[in-house]
Amino acid sequence: MRRAEIKNHGVTAGWLTEDEDGYHFTYTTDFLKSEKSKPISLTLPLRQKPFDSALLFPFFDGLIPEGWLLAIVERNWKLDPRDRMGLLLACCRDCIGSVSVHPVMEEEA
Repeated sequence: MRRAEIKNHGVTAGWLTEDEDGYHFTYTTDFLKSEKSKPISLTLPLRQKPFDSALLFPFFDGLIPEGWLLAIVERNWKLDPRDRMGLLLACCRDCIGSVSVHPVMEEEA
């Protein structure tokens, strides 16, 4: 299982998990309670119920670099281009926009 803390404007918005059943995204209770909170994506509206998908959610997949930058990432970090979660965890800590992805190490989970 792999896990990432998803931040929006530097505030923890939720958790993205990959396991044998696919991908799961859940907003944190604190984020949902805040009057200032907005969904990280129109496809992931604010709600308590987790989002589940067999494939990486398109919003998160769209954060992964493409083209020449993806080629550099694959070569330098020896990542499989089909390992979308691995690419997301390696490349998306400092994305364009308000959302960032922060890997959670096993001992932190």
